[in-house]
Amino acid sequence: MIQFSHGATKQRLFSDLEKGALDVTAKPSRQGVLDAGIDKLSITWKLSSTAKKQANFTTINVNLCYAPVSQVDRPWRRTENELFKDKTCPHKIITRAYNKSSQSFKYTLDRDILTGTYFVHTYAVDAKDYEVAFGQSTNEAKTTNLFSVQAISGRHKSLDIASVCFSVFSVLALLVFFVNGKRKAKLEQSK
Repeated sequence: MIQFSHGATKQRLFSDLEKGALDVTAKPSRQGVLDAGIDKLSITWKLSSTAKKQANFTTINVNLCYAPVSQVDRPWRRTENELFKDKTCPHKIITRAYNKSSQSFKYTLDRDILTGTYFVHTYAVDAKDYEVAFGQSTNEAKTTNLFSVQAISGRHKSLDIASVCFSVFSVLALLVFFVNGKRKAKLEQSK
């Protein structure tokens, strides 16, 4: 019903898109596990020599996508053939006008990115805002050129210090009230 209201006459399927129309690379700023909100990716994309539908391209959408290892037991990240239902690439990086020449972008990983293994995926979009082709920074099986991201834990040293101080204060307050209660009970018994 939603697709009908937007004027779609048929379902848009991932399998109908031109595969590998864009050559994509994503280079992390350092080796190992990247930190969300701190580390960067250098993303480059260009038209592949095998692209056939490039006359239809108007914009390029670049997304951060979950690798299959980060989708296991997480149905909310599942890959679907129907583009409307696909949850693989929830993190939008940038949308740019299509250009035949090589383009690049330095992307600082957003602070709200979850811990997981990722790759970069690009969609070529036509004038009707429909995806017509794609490219990705990994192979078809999504097993190479992946990178891992560690999410922000939300804990800082100042928070740890404050929690220790309040814990010590609560134990001392409990001890003071306990001793004070015992003392009052003794005074009442002696009267």
